[in-house]
Amino acid sequence: MNGPPPASFPAFDVSKSDRMDALSVVGLTVTYRMRGRDREVLQDVSFRVRRGEAYGLVGESGCGKSTVAMAALRYLPRNGKVKAGKIIIAGQDVQKLDADALRTMRANAISMVYQDPGRALNPSLTIARQVTEAFEAAGVPRDEAVRRAVEILQRVRIAAPERVMGSYPHQLSGGMQQRVVIAMALASNPALLILDEPTTGLDATVEAEVLDLVAQLRKELGTAVLFISHNLAVIGRMCERVGVLYAGKLVEEGATQDVFARPRHPYTVGLLRCLPSAGRSKDTERLDTIAGHLPLPGSVTQGCIYADRCRLADDRCRREAPPPYRVSAAHGDQMSRCHYHERAIELPRAAADTLPQDDDGLRDGERPALVLRAEKLSKTFHVSGAPLRAVDDVSIDLASGETLGLVGESGSGKTTLAKLMLGLLTPDAGSVLELDGTPLAARVTRRNDEQVKSLQIVFQNPDSALNRAHSVRRLIGRALSRLTALRGAAIDERLATLTAAVRLPERYLGSRTRQLSGGLKQRVAIARAFAGEPRVVVCDEPTSALDVSVQAAILNLLADLQRERGVSYVFISHDLHVVRYLSDRIAVLYLGRLLEIGPAAAVFGGPHHPYTEALLSSVPTLGAHDSRARIRLSGDLPSAASPPSGCVFHTRCPRKLGAICEQQDPPFLEANIGSAGQPSVHRIRCHIPFDELRALQSASRDNTGEASGNGSENTPENAARNE
Repeated sequence: MNGPPPASFPAFDVSKSDRMDALSVVGLTVTYRMRGRDREVLQDVSFRVRRGEAYGLVGESGCGKSTVAMAALRYLPRNGKVKAGKIIIAGQDVQKLDADALRTMRANAISMVYQDPGRALNPSLTIARQVTEAFEAAGVPRDEAVRRAVEILQRVRIAAPERVMGSYPHQLSGGMQQRVVIAMALASNPALLILDEPTTGLDATVEAEVLDLVAQLRKELGTAVLFISHNLAVIGRMCERVGVLYAGKLVEEGATQDVFARPRHPYTVGLLRCLPSAGRSKDTERLDTIAGHLPLPGSVTQGCIYADRCRLADDRCRREAPPPYRVSAAHGDQMSRCHYHERAIELPRAAADTLPQDDDGLRDGERPALVLRAEKLSKTFHVSGAPLRAVDDVSIDLASGETLGLVGESGSGKTTLAKLMLGLLTPDAGSVLELDGTPLAARVTRRNDEQVKSLQIVFQNPDSALNRAHSVRRLIGRALSRLTALRGAAIDERLATLTAAVRLPERYLGSRTRQLSGGLKQRVAIARAFAGEPRVVVCDEPTSALDVSVQAAILNLLADLQRERGVSYVFISHDLHVVRYLSDRIAVLYLGRLLEIGPAAAVFGGPHHPYTEALLSSVPTLGAHDSRARIRLSGDLPSAASPPSGCVFHTRCPRKLGAICEQQDPPFLEANIGSAGQPSVHRIRCHIPFDELRALQSASRDNTGEASGNGSENTPENAARNE
């Protein structure tokens, strides 16, 4: 770009902004004392959140998002301090408040909702005690606090607040816990609500409910929101403005629509390109990735801090630190710390190998041999003497080199089904499990060595699956020694091959897992799962806690390993965009029952079961908005201890026909799709025929309103047919 740089963003005039802003952050620099020296983790960060506005902060883990929130609350750890800058909340300079004033501000002006509601709630206290404390801290008498607690729980759409008040946190679902935490945060009608990854662990429908709730309460109370998330689609849905943090610096800021439609920093462009989107799959293209890693905290960099990872960087970038360039965009000013912000959108894609042609017979009209088969698989638990059917008569199969995606709300039976396949749970009598056509023992302890190493798992949280005391070399080497006949130098050779396959640099072999990033830990977990050359790998939410850049790299890795080794995956995830990208077929579970199964394109493209329709409508989509109307399912998932009669979904179904749904279990409807040489079957468990489902759902996509799953009858025509 030629000519003098445009003027940078003007410094905030706090005297003018403090009355109109819920939060003003001016020139904030934060340091952590590590190994005897101060390291800057935030550098000259400035932004404002206006009253009633939602402002999003995005960026990779370690970029400083949560540090901004902790600094605003003055909750920095003991080794952290604000080196420079000001933080103004509702007109008060946070750094100048004494202990009493700070306590008052935290009780009345600002609240925070954390990522994990289970850790935010005291497991030894009832919900009533914890919610009433939020009011009592503001000086409300005990009796009045109880009344207000019931009201606030109703306000966050908890249907039976009296029952919930008497419950302990572990007795509530994740979505219910998060609503309780939000209720506590809103008890004081704060001027600013900070949400730090509040929906990461929630399924699609609960996430949509929580986001709707936040938007509704924000509208009612006029509360400003600082929304921290690595889910760009959620930020796009919830926030008017967004700031992009990288290595402690705000590298881009502006109206969310402007930043996401035409990003002006290569880092923002890279983050957006990492996302799986509609129409993309592992068979058509690899996800774009951002090479390299964040610089270490406190690193002194000459020039642009992003230059080492940027595919637009030149000598000027490495020599001169870019100022905050300001340009006019469609919805206001847009800032970017990039010398070449005008052509950032032209950032070249990461070099990707051409995807190899599939020679396993999938495209030649012959489906590969079945690896795993489950028929009439059921699992009943006994809770307080009452039977609870967690998995109910599920029949599925898995072909060599195929990925089967399992989707459904929390409590639908996905993980229980996976544990039955792995032999970690014993199925009910009459269940059938086969591996390569050979009966598979119900318990893993009764399976032979070959069967044990043929089925492996990659967990959602590698920290809970990897021993922190052991080095990476020992973790993977131990799996090799147990699952293979290799010894001595042969193990070292195989270890080198395996770590190369999962793109784990050799320098990390001597490290403990606590020294690794989340993405590297998950690579170690994947390498350990592949130690015995498995036939089937169960992936249970393997990317849900990862940044979009790391997620893209892990998804590419899983797809590469599948192509190279012919392994099959059972892939469990709440992120339907990720499931769509990686899966060949999709199975939809609800209350332990299989409601739909078929090729991914058919399940996502429709027609689909009304429950699948509701799940898909709940997923936030970045960019071009889905024309599908948002479907709100009334109530929570029923208990598997007392499932509804007839169709298990009829109590929440927006397309319920009437008595037939309440009284009769629907059969599976089947449609043959695909080519004549390679037919595929799409099965839906519903009383509504395929053609009618297609017509109803096509009509819904033309509507701009929102459907409500309240169990009401469908249409006069359907009611007449039912009679």
